This record gives sequence, structure tokens and C-alpha cells, in this order.
Amino acid sequence: MNPATEHPLRYALVNELHARPSPQIAAPATAVFVAFKDPRDAANRDRARDMAHLTDLVQRHGGPRPDPEDSHYQGQLGRHALKWESHTEFVSYMATVPGLPIRPFDPSAAAIFPDTWQHGAPGKRVAAVMVQVDLLPDDPAEALSRMDGWFAQDSMAAIWVLDGAALVAGDFRIDADGWMRFAVFVQPGTSESRIGRLVHRLVELETYRAMSMLGLGRARGLSNRLNELEPRLTAILDSMADDAQPAEQLLHDLLAVSAQLEAQAVQHSFRFGATRAYEAIVHDRIAALRETRFLDRQMLTEFMRRRYQPAMRTAQSAERRLATMLERTARAAELLRTRVDVERSAQNQKIMHRMDRRADLQLRLQHTVEGLSVVAISYYAVGLLGYALAPLVGITGLDKTLLVAGLTPLTVLTVWWGMRRVRSRFHDAGSDDL
Repeated sequence: MNPATEHPLRYALVNELHARPSPQIAAPATAVFVAFKDPRDAANRDRARDMAHLTDLVQRHGGPRPDPEDSHYQGQLGRHALKWESHTEFVSYMATVPGLPIRPFDPSAAAIFPDTWQHGAPGKRVAAVMVQVDLLPDDPAEALSRMDGWFAQDSMAAIWVLDGAALVAGDFRIDADGWMRFAVFVQPGTSESRIGRLVHRLVELETYRAMSMLGLGRARGLSNRLNELEPRLTAILDSMADDAQPAEQLLHDLLAVSAQLEAQAVQHSFRFGATRAYEAIVHDRIAALRETRFLDRQMLTEFMRRRYQPAMRTAQSAERRLATMLERTARAAELLRTRVDVERSAQNQKIMHRMDRRADLQLRLQHTVEGLSVVAISYYAVGLLGYALAPLVGITGLDKTLLVAGLTPLTVLTVWWGMRRVRSRFHDAGSDDL
């Protein structure tokens, strides 16, 4: 084996396939299962606290210490075989012990998980399941008579699983001690590994059902929020058809609604995604049981279709409604931006037209001022020339009035020509800059 040729994750990924084997259970036996989830941001929780909680339980019963780097643990705690797993949002504990309690589903069977220890968990208990595994009587009707006394008849599901290898029953109700009950009757000779896989699937079924239904509470809260935002969005969309309504104000209002919708999407996207994933696992676990009908009793798929699927459809409906409203706001915002751009273009055209008119008026005023400037400059120039030529008048004997009269036209023409030259140079310089 050459490490240089191996992908660095190859062995770790292969080992992950075997990291969490199902427990080995021999009938009769009792399995107790609990799962804890942090109510807030469970995916980013401090996993060291989970490990500390597991270590506390192990030390209580004198079991082998867990590896702080592992995400799973199996060990013998006295008569109990403990299996611990760390998942994305929760941690689970399953303890199995040979034999059955004197009283069916006696809470003393869960003594390995004392109340004080559970109260100190980093999260809150999201699932608590007790499974009793017994041998199937020769007459299945005897097992049915026992199950009828354990479960509520209106919700009890009783099915053959694994091609008739076992009879499973449960009512998905929580008893007075906080436990959900499942009864499993296995055919004599069923292997311990097969029983362990069956029990593991049952507790996983309940855990992932509970985790997926967390999305129902979120969906209801989201629906209430969408019920508040939808009238505002509808009013904005209706106002878009009214040209009298200012587009910029409508766009501002629409962006406010869009921001709140985006906030809802950020808050609920993880939960709805997790709900879909957990729902898929629930259906996978049900399919793995390969159930068939037991007498005339309700099947597990029938129970889920009537009680579980409506909750999942509610979550999916809320998610689709949010996505639809986000799409509507995006399209409306695009239309309003186009309308604002058109209105601004029209305003810019009006401004340019006014600027052209002002430039024309300024040009006319400039021409007028230039004419007056020629007269004013010529007047002062003639006066200066009169003073300058005064000595010449005395020497030559010319009449000063006639001299000034003769200089005036020449001075005016000279000033006019000079100003035209200056204006021409300014125009040429402006053309070169453009």
C-alpha cells in the first residue's frame, strides 16, 4: 500500500460506512432511546458540551470513557449497552437491556437516563422512545390482545415487517411519563443483528418524524407573517397601474417589503431544507420495514398519510408561498425601476431643453452686451485720443471737434474688429477642447 497513491479521505470515508453499526439485541429485551436538540442554532452548537454530557453519563455507570474526537460511542454500562451518536442538529442515546420490566413500559426501565442527568443536557429532549421486544406467541391474536391494552385504538398501527419476521405496533402518543411506546414481537430464531436493525429503524423513524415536524411550527409562524405582508405587496402592485402614483415612492415601499421577505427566507431556509431531508429519511425508514397488513389493523403508511403528510404539505406550502412572493417582488421591482428610469429620462430631456433655451438667451444677451461694450470702449478711447492729440491741435491749428469727429468712426471700427477677434479665439479654443 503506497500512501502517495491514496486519496487522503479514502479510508476515512470507508470507515464512516462502519462507524455506526446497529446494536445487537436478543429477545426479550427493552430499548430506551432519547434525543436532545438545542432549540437555537443547533447546527452550530458547542459539541464539546454534548461530549461532556455523554462523559457524565458514562462516569455515573463506570463505563469506558469516550474519545472526545468521535461522533459516536458504544459501550457497556453495567447491564445496559449504550449507543450514542452526534448528528447535525441533535444527539441521540439508546440503551438496551436484556429482559422486560415487570409492568409493561414501566418508566423504571429508563433509569439509566436519570431525570437530573436529562435536565442537565445541553439541549431539550426532542424524542423519547421505549421499545419492548418480545417473542411472538404461537397465536398472533394473543399479541394483539396485549397491544390493545397498551395503545390508543384510534391511532394504533400494527403491521408485519421484514417479510413477516416481526410484528410491530405503536400509537405515536406520549404516555404520562413522557415516553413514546413501540411493541415488537419477533419470530423465534430471528437473529440479534436483525432485531437490532429493526429497533434502530423504529427509533430513527420517530426521531426524524419529530425533527421534520419542527418545520410545521416554523411554517405556521411564517404563514402569519406572510399574511401581513401580502396585502401590502398587493396594494403596491395595484398602485403600479396608476400613473399618478410616484414610481420612486412605490419602489421604496416595495423594497421595504422585499427586505422583510428576504429576512424571512434567510431565517427559514435551513429549517425547511432540513425538514425535506428528515421527511425523506422517514419515508426511507418506513420503506425499509417492508410492512404488510396485520389482520384488519391500520398500517404505518396509512397512519403517516393521514396524520404526518398534511404537516409536511403545510411546510412545503409555506415555503413555496414565500418563494412565490419573493419572485413577485423581484419582478415588480424590475418594472418599477424601468418606470423610474423612463421618468428620469423624460426629466433629463426637459432639463436639457431648458438648458438649451438658457444658453440661447445667454448668447443673445452676450451679443447685446458686446454691442454696448463696443460703444462704451469707443467712447472712452475717443476721449483718450482727444487728450492725447490736444498738443497736435495747438501746433497745427486744427479744430479739436473736427479731429474728434474724424477719429470716432475709426475708433469704433477698430474696437469692433478687436472684439470680434477675441471672441473668435475663444470659440476656436472651445472647439479644440471638445
